[in-house]
Amino acid sequence: MAKDPQFTAREIAQLGWYTARIAKRGIAGENVHIDDLTRKVDRIIDGAREREDRQAAEAAEVEKASRKADAAAKAAKNRK
Repeated sequence: MAKDPQFTAREIAQLGWYTARIAKRGIAGENVHIDDLTRKVDRIIDGAREREDRQAAEAAEVEKASRKADAAAKAAKNRK
């Protein structure tokens, strides 16, 4: 199983709410349908993973641009 991402405050609240609803339905009995809630929980977790991947890609792009700018500045300094 993949490592759980860092969740935002909103995601934590939503996960807590859905977990409580799943538990409440669990108290009602074994034959109670909870797949709708588990899909919602999975969707929140998948969204958090996508957000982390997107943020990591953006950070890598910024780092690459920073290195390129530093290299250009060094080259310009060496030309003087």
